Amino acid sequence: PRQGEWGIILSMATTEKADLSRITVTPGQRSGQPCIRGLRVTVWDVLDMLASGMTESDILNDYPYLEKADFPAVYSYASQAGRERRLR
Repeated sequence: PRQGEWGIILSMATTEKADLSRITVTPGQRSGQPCIRGLRVTVWDVLDMLASGMTESDILNDYPYLEKADFPAVYSYASQAGRERRLR
């Protein structure tokens, strides 16, 4: 693939594997932000950790109640939220 295509390929692969039922929104929990499986860890928390340089393995070590399958759901949710925001 050419430069820039990897992100599209990764996004498509991630979205296909994602189980968005892992992302929950509960009024009153973390101000209604999207959380992972009803836990108090938000999609944005995970993305912030990744942006700070942590790997998925680092996050799983620090938050053992998270699961590997949570990551595709986080990526897919964030991707969809970004698209929806762009369309407004």
